[in-house]
Amino acid sequence: MHSSPFQDTIVALATPPGVGAIGVIRVSGQQTVEIVNSIFKGKNLSEVPSHTLAYGTIRDGEAILDEVLVSVFRGPNSYTKEDVIEISTHGSPFILQKVIELLIEKGARTAKPGEFTQRAFINGRFDLAQAEAVADLISSENAAMQQTAIKQMRGGFSHEIKQLRERLVHFASMIELELDFSEEDVEFANREALERLIAEIQQTLRPLIESFKWGNVIKNGVPIVIAGRPNAGKSTLLNALLNEQRAIVSDIAGTTRDTIEDQLTIEGITFRFIDTAGLRETTDTIEAIGVQRTQEKMKEASLILYLIDLKRTDVDLLNEELAPIIATGVPFVVIGNKQDLLSSDEMADWQKRHTILPLSASSQHGVNELKRELVSRVRENKVSAGQTIVTNSRHYQGLLRTNDALEKVKNALSSNVTGDFLALDIREALFHLGEITGAITTDDLLENIFSKFCIGK
Repeated sequence: MHSSPFQDTIVALATPPGVGAIGVIRVSGQQTVEIVNSIFKGKNLSEVPSHTLAYGTIRDGEAILDEVLVSVFRGPNSYTKEDVIEISTHGSPFILQKVIELLIEKGARTAKPGEFTQRAFINGRFDLAQAEAVADLISSENAAMQQTAIKQMRGGFSHEIKQLRERLVHFASMIELELDFSEEDVEFANREALERLIAEIQQTLRPLIESFKWGNVIKNGVPIVIAGRPNAGKSTLLNALLNEQRAIVSDIAGTTRDTIEDQLTIEGITFRFIDTAGLRETTDTIEAIGVQRTQEKMKEASLILYLIDLKRTDVDLLNEELAPIIATGVPFVVIGNKQDLLSSDEMADWQKRHTILPLSASSQHGVNELKRELVSRVRENKVSAGQTIVTNSRHYQGLLRTNDALEKVKNALSSNVTGDFLALDIREALFHLGEITGAITTDDLLENIFSKFCIGK
């Protein structure tokens, strides 16, 4: 009979590969202490208290391989709820590889990607949504993403889902009970109370579903397209925002033939700026493809920065020029570039006749005001502070499916269907809610989620 793979003792490098000051090797499982003890000379690790450090050497037979610090965490008070030991060695790839080889020789096996976190989930340390937040925390690139991941890892999102599910389970059990007494025509589940509960659950689901738009922005960055006619100064603006010569700048119209993309974090929010080919009629085939891509990118953007050259743009024809931008349905800001070339009277006339944000991309005058405008635009659409934000597309899909199942329950109630059909619809809603937190799982689902983690986590 084969033992479960979760009874093995696993080992992996927990720090990034490559040369560093130190490297950390993580070991978890039933035989952790015994295996590490067999290559460690210092204190007897089976006698040291949990959550303590022990100094000693790692030996290959009698030969000293390295001086190390060993951290001991006894289950269930560890990350995986099993005995865990972390060995801090000098950061030589040779030493790290050799120590891992010795541990494997003594009975450990190499951990799969995400297997430490998978064990934490299986052993009840946290649920599936919290486990996925660990991966988000590791890959967080800005303050907003880090805060969201921390909140989810600590169970904010899971708590809401579990509460909803428990209340629905109660009704499901009442309806199941009715089915057992079907011949006696009794009603244990109050239909009006069930209707009220469904309305309440949908009220909770709605902001969670809507928050995914913001959550996706936190995770992947706000896509901002910089558009405008050729030579309006789009590439100069991108360079000014990024403080670097990222895009080619020249006086020749149509220099940017394709989209150029770069990221910038402002006040904890990541923006993805997309500099595009100038919008104009052209006979140049390559430039025409660039213009077409610009139009595609604009439709995918969260915001369009439409740049105009104040000196060369006819204020009366501007609305005509903006027609394709308005047609995308995407919010936009008109940026009046090269304001330094206008007199104060000309500038006042412009602002009287059109809402523009004036700046000079070449001298960077007004660029900070533009950054402030971008942040406030994003925060206007942001869900209120403290509210749970959904960033994971699997959770988002689960919430949508739950909501669809609840719609079926509502329709079933208004059609007075029999209890057995009502129970089926409630079970479907419970299934999709359970999938989010891992109350209901399949091996394929777990494999798919944890395989995306780094090895050693």
